Amino acid sequence: MIVVFGGAFNPVTNAHLEVCNFVQKKFPDSTFLFLPVSSAYTKSSLASNYDRLSMLELALHGKKNVVVSQMEMQDSDFLGTYQSLIRLSDSFLEDIYFVVGADNLIGMEKWINIDGILSDFKIIILGRNDLDIDALINNNNVLKRHASRFIIFKDFSLDISSTGFRENMDETMVPPSVYRYIKDNELYKGDDDDVS
Repeated sequence: MIVVFGGAFNPVTNAHLEVCNFVQKKFPDSTFLFLPVSSAYTKSSLASNYDRLSMLELALHGKKNVVVSQMEMQDSDFLGTYQSLIRLSDSFLEDIYFVVGADNLIGMEKWINIDGILSDFKIIILGRNDLDIDALINNNNVLKRHASRFIIFKDFSLDISSTGFRENMDETMVPPSVYRYIKDNELYKGDDDDVS
């Protein structure tokens, strides 16, 4: 079983690592795969692919059953989550699960090929911002149609975001090695976008 966690990781925060730890405790035989998006993705003000990959490698040093895929970083265009999950499924020949925070359920029906994602893959939903996960699913026809594809963990709730770090540069929000890297490379100075 491969659990895929996609995102900008701009930068990787302690909350991202807590997602990994939580999922690994729930699925101890799984491999946890971080899938950072490419700078080609439409989000603005991403640190370079190199910097975000370097910070992930620093944060994950020594962790077992955790890998970082550069697949999307190597793409020249953003192909969408479905294509990424299909390619990972073809590469690993194992069941692929995709993990997201509950806030991602808002607007999920607009994702590229969401029906394909929900038909072909299980989605692990982690509680976030005290959102009512059941209501978000049941009040959306697309999500409700695929409700059996969701594995829900309401007992997870951690709301530290990359945006919050970039706005405050609070070193307690990121691993010490990542904070040193950010300072040494003068990243996120004057950054005020809303990329997570």
